[in-house]
Amino acid sequence: MIARPHRSIGEVLILLQEEFSEITISKIRFLESQGLLDPERTPSGYRKFYERDIATLRWILEQQRDHFLPLKVIKTKLEESDGEVPGTVAESAVPSVDEILSSVANAAGQKDSPASSSQQPTDAADGDATRAFSGSVSMTADELADAASIDRSAIDELEKFGMLSSRSAGSTQIYDDDALVVARLVSGFLARGLEPRHVRMYKLATDREADVFEQIITPRRKSGSHDSRDEAVRAIDELAKLGAELRSALLRQSLRGAV
Repeated sequence: MIARPHRSIGEVLILLQEEFSEITISKIRFLESQGLLDPERTPSGYRKFYERDIATLRWILEQQRDHFLPLKVIKTKLEESDGEVPGTVAESAVPSVDEILSSVANAAGQKDSPASSSQQPTDAADGDATRAFSGSVSMTADELADAASIDRSAIDELEKFGMLSSRSAGSTQIYDDDALVVARLVSGFLARGLEPRHVRMYKLATDREADVFEQIITPRRKSGSHDSRDEAVRAIDELAKLGAELRSALLRQSLRGAV
């Protein structure tokens, strides 16, 4: 019997499930609906995955798992591969999360300049969701869940608790780079047995911390000068770093007898 040169979607699922435990048939179909996969179809409509399709799928899953890239970034990489199998794309060509967020920070630092302000879109009425933010990360709730490797229901809970915020782009809610960072960090808690309601304590503590910091920062910001604004931004960064270090030290101190 001659072996088929292709696999069904169920066979692909079995093939990759050990390496990517979060993969499901629904996720494969979702990736196809987003234009990242394009398997051939039989006359009756069944998908036919050849080795090239499987290599592409494996590469996509690796970028989500290892580099936390949103689907829009992954799709751009696929479009730039010029017909090469994505699995052969050099590792150095794939930006890390730090690199993505660094580019976001650079863009944020430029958006107050006259040149960039005149070019900054004010809405996403044309349907291009990526224009809703000045940052490089822009994704739907399903994409955010995939990028963070958590259930969509967890995204809904986190938003209900005020830990995630989104903006409207037409009829779609879009999440930015801060949401990606929050969701990825929360996924670490969930993987260790906590639930979204447990990590809500960080939101409550952060809100109280922000209230205190705002009392310090507001007088500087109200002066109106550009230097004062820069000074306020630096102060927030410094206070945030000090707060993170203090919380870490106090937590270790509190749990010293528990380990």
